[in-house]
Amino acid sequence: MTATVPAETPEVGAGRMSRREVLQALSGLMVGMFVSILASTVVANALPRIIADLNGTQTVYTWIVTTELLAMTATVPLWGKMADLYNKKLLIQLSLGLFVVGSLIAGLTPNVEVLLVSRVVQGIGAGGMTALATIVMAAMIPPRELGRYAGIFGAVFGVGTIAGPLIGGVLVDTSWLGWRWCFLIGVPFTLLSIFLLQRTLHLPVTRRKVKIDWLGALLITSGVSTVLVWSSLAGNKFAWASGWTALMVGGGLALLALAVWVESRADEPIVPLDIFRNRTVSLTTIASILVGVAMFGGTVFLSQYFQLSLGKSPTVAGLMSLPMILGLLVSSTVAGQLITKYGRWKRYLVAGAAVMVAGMLLLATIDAGTSILLLSVYMAVLGVGVGMLMQNLVLAAQNDVPAHELGAATSVLTFFRSMGGTIGVSALGAVLANRVATLSAEKLGPLTGGAPGGHGSTEVPDLSTLPEPVLRIIQDVYGTATGELFLVATPFAVLALLVVLFIREKPLHTLSGEERRAREEAAGVVPGAH
Repeated sequence: MTATVPAETPEVGAGRMSRREVLQALSGLMVGMFVSILASTVVANALPRIIADLNGTQTVYTWIVTTELLAMTATVPLWGKMADLYNKKLLIQLSLGLFVVGSLIAGLTPNVEVLLVSRVVQGIGAGGMTALATIVMAAMIPPRELGRYAGIFGAVFGVGTIAGPLIGGVLVDTSWLGWRWCFLIGVPFTLLSIFLLQRTLHLPVTRRKVKIDWLGALLITSGVSTVLVWSSLAGNKFAWASGWTALMVGGGLALLALAVWVESRADEPIVPLDIFRNRTVSLTTIASILVGVAMFGGTVFLSQYFQLSLGKSPTVAGLMSLPMILGLLVSSTVAGQLITKYGRWKRYLVAGAAVMVAGMLLLATIDAGTSILLLSVYMAVLGVGVGMLMQNLVLAAQNDVPAHELGAATSVLTFFRSMGGTIGVSALGAVLANRVATLSAEKLGPLTGGAPGGHGSTEVPDLSTLPEPVLRIIQDVYGTATGELFLVATPFAVLALLVVLFIREKPLHTLSGEERRAREEAAGVVPGAH
């Protein structure tokens, strides 16, 4: 006999937090979310100074960013699963504590080896915060009311991603601060987040026998890490079509295939495979991958475009990203308020995807001569589209799964969005490097051996060392190549729009995740509940 959950009623349950408590706890979550996202992007403009001071190599340059992203992306599913089994408040405090430890080690690091280790610790903590913030929010707030808060969280995520290079540039350019504060700046804010959550977050603790599928966790982490390491090295350390590619991609896929087999037989799988039988979860997962490519790819390469094609300083390059931040902030917040008011959400997903396509197409027209005004408008359009789309994909999935699978569904979306972004940045970066080399060879010919660094090199040039005629050509090359890159990325945005069209709109729940879970437990729906 199939157990049924009693019909929902909008009355406040015994375990529901007051609106004041919710707002106080959300402030702690938002601070923690902001600093964890910031950790991935704040070093972008500081890396040259860090590498110079610590006597690092070009390989280390890449891995300072990649190690944190790898650790964050690979551990998100594990954090999400533990959130379905253990005390969410304890887990989020643990993730914030790990982030503080990693940040302190990074800020005080004596060499690049210690820095890389600290970035792994930071990434594990950031992965927990990224996954758990949305899970805890869904546990506190009914989906019917979640829109207004989800919009703010989407804005925090976007601002943290886009504003990181600006903050990092300012810190590096400020003589009495320096690059070490790119890591240390998050410590006081993370401690504030821990304090606020300790005081204000009150969630019931579910007591039941638990069994973590550690073999599945190891296989998933190993498989994903192998694929992500390949995507960060391919086209740089070795050719895309090479023996190393075959080995790493084949090995990674084999580990993931084995993980699927193990997960299908585990009592408590890290990623419940039957969750993908849910049409909404499957479609929002695919859309999240595609949005990740647009979100991360757009911000990474625009920052380079500002500096290399337009000749701006790191600080000015960061300031130029403000139109995208404002577009994302406004659209995410307004869409969230409207969803809460009217209870309809699909129209904002469709509109966001369509606007994102428009933004990508507009940015595909940029070159070294594009005016700052036009560029700002194009970036704002892209920000508006991503703002309406990104966080509302999570809302749609959370609304369509049982309460005891909220953690798994949320972490799956977060995981695939991060993985899509990481692989997208690597792939688009290789496309950009190849296009720059080709255009340089066409326009410079024998002057520099065909590329900025000479002899067909795809190294990023130092503009201050180039003579005026060559400088203008290189700026034009990077402007043209960046515009073409957005044209290459546009099909991903179009696919996201098509996927979103097939998502079915369902009425939003009026009970919080914890209230729904209590009803499911009473009805015998939650496996292993006592």
